[in-house]
Amino acid sequence: MAVTIKDVAKKAGVSPSTVSRVLSNHPRISRETTRKVKAIMEEMGYHSNMMARSLVSNKTYTLGMILPRPAEELFQNHFFAENIRGITTQASRNGYDILMTTGHSEQEELAAVTRLVKGKRVDGVILLQSRRNDPIIAFLKNEDFPFILIGHYAQDEDILCVDNDNVQAAYDATQHLIAQGHDRIGFVSGPPNLTVSVDRLDGYRRALADHGLPMQPEWIVEGEFLQESGYRAMSFFMNLPERPTALVVIDDLVTFGILRGLTELGFRVPDDLSLVSFNNISLTELSTPPLSSIDIGIYQLGYMASQLLIRQIQGDKPQQSRTIVPHRLIVRESSLNLHRNGAERK
Repeated sequence: MAVTIKDVAKKAGVSPSTVSRVLSNHPRISRETTRKVKAIMEEMGYHSNMMARSLVSNKTYTLGMILPRPAEELFQNHFFAENIRGITTQASRNGYDILMTTGHSEQEELAAVTRLVKGKRVDGVILLQSRRNDPIIAFLKNEDFPFILIGHYAQDEDILCVDNDNVQAAYDATQHLIAQGHDRIGFVSGPPNLTVSVDRLDGYRRALADHGLPMQPEWIVEGEFLQESGYRAMSFFMNLPERPTALVVIDDLVTFGILRGLTELGFRVPDDLSLVSFNNISLTELSTPPLSSIDIGIYQLGYMASQLLIRQIQGDKPQQSRTIVPHRLIVRESSLNLHRNGAERK
């Protein structure tokens, strides 16, 4: 026979209602009791009946996750893998499953989210990207449905979100290049409808303005968060009559495309072009040369997004709508003036 809550309660010396509260991660149950009950569950091979549990609590114990477009961006970019790892780790610790969905267009994405919400298939939704005038956000707000955004929504600062200070992060990256002696600095951006692209471009511009340096429109190139975008940007920059001597790049994966193109043409980093990018994924240390990159705490972004959404679902109102994960610049060879700062290599 299947092990029941009553069986677990009897062996643990607690009431069945206490076992139920442990299953729902009730904040009033002590850590000691929670550990004891969960250990006995594992020992007895107890598995909760999720359908019955959902009927009683009116919850699915499932979070919806909206994956970004295009699909290539998700599977090629290490940012999303690490971000999702943080989300699923925290969700699992709180007894929540993850249901992922996406679409080939904005309309398909909205239809997918509508099915999740109207069909009562999830208790809350995590959005992995912040887009301007996003219809999904408008829908979730109208439904008064729990959701959280990784990024921030410029049109509504009251939306629950986990974010970096991307303006300051791009400012720091640009200022580092200026400190290395560069006065012709370009910027490789992402899609202009994404808030992160807008914020990082703003930080780059502010740093140049504060140091009295020119900002040439032709030194700013937009693309996707894909290696191919960096490859195309590099070709454009290196054919300019007056090209930048350094670049701030929106994403490590894009920077790998720039490195590939430069190598094919016989240019060297940082001798011919210095680079600073974002995310500090593990491959940045292994590239040739190792990349300087802004560490934005990718795992922490996902972990905190999951944590805050579950708290909201459980009725714990957040004290502030926007939580900032700190960033830090990791300096490696790609941005150093090697003739002047050889001792600074990492």
